[in-house]
Amino acid sequence: MSLNTKFDELLDFPCLLNFKVIGNTDPKLEDNIVAVAQKHVPGNYAPSSRKSSKGTYNSVSIKIKVQDKDQIEGLYIAFGAIPGVVHVL
Repeated sequence: MSLNTKFDELLDFPCLLNFKVIGNTDPKLEDNIVAVAQKHVPGNYAPSSRKSSKGTYNSVSIKIKVQDKDQIEGLYIAFGAIPGVVHVL
């Protein structure tokens, strides 16, 4: 599956990219995001999390050194497939 993005035209690879994953409040959300990142790009990750003002959602930011457009698209798709995730930015 391809997302038909223009990342290859806009970015110089490799580069450090910040992904923000927003999901329903779940104590495992951050661990699930790190597990997906590790599967696609093994490394040491230190994500940061914030709760929404009402506590309904968590946003998790994680920086990943990506090598190409396909890797970015794969990460967007994989993060979006995590149960409870509502947005990937």
